[in-house]
Amino acid sequence: MRNTRTWRCLFAMLALVALLATGCGSDDEKKPAQKAKKFPAGTTMAKLQDKGEITIGVKYDVPPFGFKNPQSGKIEGFDIELGQAVAEKLGVKPRFIEAVSDNRIPFLERGTADLILSTMTINKERIQEIGFSEPYYIARGRILVPKGSDIKGIDDLAGKRVCTALGSTYEETLRERPPKEDLKLVDSYSECLELIQNKAVDAISTDDVILTGMIIQDPSLVMVGPTLTTEPYGAGIKKGDTAFKEFVDGVVQEYKQDGRWAASYQKWVGRYTKVKQKPPTISLQEALKTSG
Repeated sequence: MRNTRTWRCLFAMLALVALLATGCGSDDEKKPAQKAKKFPAGTTMAKLQDKGEITIGVKYDVPPFGFKNPQSGKIEGFDIELGQAVAEKLGVKPRFIEAVSDNRIPFLERGTADLILSTMTINKERIQEIGFSEPYYIARGRILVPKGSDIKGIDDLAGKRVCTALGSTYEETLRERPPKEDLKLVDSYSECLELIQNKAVDAISTDDVILTGMIIQDPSLVMVGPTLTTEPYGAGIKKGDTAFKEFVDGVVQEYKQDGRWAASYQKWVGRYTKVKQKPPTISLQEALKTSG
């Protein structure tokens, strides 16, 4: 029950922040741009324009990047606003579907989603299977524990029960890097949160922004230790679709340059972390060298 109550409180708070920041209504209710550029027939962009809709896979349980507001039923967060920008540039309506860590790549391969914006790290393994946009956010790997825990960093995880998401980069990182812990893999990070609150695990390891959302919900939790990894986020695109990648890269670049990135960061992340951050400037190739 504790987990359910605190999630409701968090969602209500984030919903109020969104309402105050945007006026009335949710961003995904905005009418699509009326004068979008027409793209050559046969391209993904033209097909999406003909359909009038783009399907975007996002997280439903990872505030402040992607979460479903139980009061309004709307999907909100940093990734969602970037998805809305892509849809607006096409002049189509965004349709957001839930993409957990383990099904993001299959969704692209099967055509279930046209685009993935789901806190997905660019890395060498994934780029063998899908395409990525240029980086739009840089997260850092950290460890989350209850206050007063004897875990102060990764060296203290030996024999401890550690939760992370199935299909995340941390599944591999934690298995490969000593000391060996008792790894608990779950489908969604909300499950990790419930497990640590119920004392079924001793720690959670994932991106700092995801852990920030958990701390907002439960201030009895705290991040410890130095940065474990660098996690550059990219938009996932079906492998080989060069034209669509170039289009998404253009949207991301505009989004970072015209102030929308900074406004969204402050709205969803900065107001909680109190950390100033600028849009990433590293290239996709640089991201592949620094991730992990």
